Amino acid sequence: MQFYGFFIFIFQVVKHRKPKKITQHWVHYACGAVGLSVCSLWLLRHSSLMGSSDLDNWIQDAKDSTVDFFTEHLEKPILSIRDELFETFRKRHQGLMDLEEVRLTSDSLHRMLLAFSEQTKGQKFPVNASDQKMLEIVMDRYEKELMHPIQNLVSGELARAMLIQVQKLKLDIETAMLELNQILRANEINFAVLAALPAFFVSLLLIMLIRGWFKRDTKAEGRGRIARIQRRLLVAEAEERIMQYQNYVEQGSESDAKYTYGLILYSLDRLYSVVKRHAEDSGEWQRLRQDIIKLASPRLQIDNKLTVMSNLKILYDCLLPVLKSR
Repeated sequence: MQFYGFFIFIFQVVKHRKPKKITQHWVHYACGAVGLSVCSLWLLRHSSLMGSSDLDNWIQDAKDSTVDFFTEHLEKPILSIRDELFETFRKRHQGLMDLEEVRLTSDSLHRMLLAFSEQTKGQKFPVNASDQKMLEIVMDRYEKELMHPIQNLVSGELARAMLIQVQKLKLDIETAMLELNQILRANEINFAVLAALPAFFVSLLLIMLIRGWFKRDTKAEGRGRIARIQRRLLVAEAEERIMQYQNYVEQGSESDAKYTYGLILYSLDRLYSVVKRHAEDSGEWQRLRQDIIKLASPRLQIDNKLTVMSNLKILYDCLLPVLKSR
């Protein structure tokens, strides 16, 4: 009778166990197989095996487009930034010469204004006199000289005042050109950086996708920090349900205890699945598998199960806490 009861128990467990993935997702697998077959036939039709060069041409076009994209948006902008920076260092002395020319023009204008103001006012002006005040004197004299332009052009100060204005105009133009040159040089680097941004973001996205594919951090089966946290959360979930099961047993709530025991088995099954590959890689799988089976056994006392749960969190590498980088 005991053997018969055990056989019935095993049959019920097998009957109500979680179906395989292919059973759960057979529609997706079927659609995927049909789609893969259609794509394979389409590729075969356009391949060189059927005498068509379409596939080779498409691959070459995609390759050329990719190379052109990275050349236009990554290589050339980076080379432009490099050349512009080196050109800036090489031509720094030329920029200093431009600034020196502006300073010479400004000094020449200052001397002309100083001489004109001293001659017009008949008094000595300080060397550091304001150009703006002396320019006002020149403009006042210029307006008076224009009353008789022909006479003052020959014997007056009209020609001299006009030369001073020309010198002032030259200084303004040189100053504006110097500022414009600096703005253009700065914008050349900015435009080169902006041109490189699309390729930079595309490269960053590809790196993130490749990194996520290899590490698979988002699921408990992965190898990254997030995956390790997920596995420890599964252990904590199973431990919490074991304590909840103990409370229901002590309270005499049989239906709730059975329901909670089923949740314990579900949590342990998930833990079993996610740690198997990692434990096999580290050589811990045999011992870890035995501990998980002990936790699923209804004959093991609750206190012993909690002890096993505590050992899980400190003995096995795949369930250790994440080491925080300092």
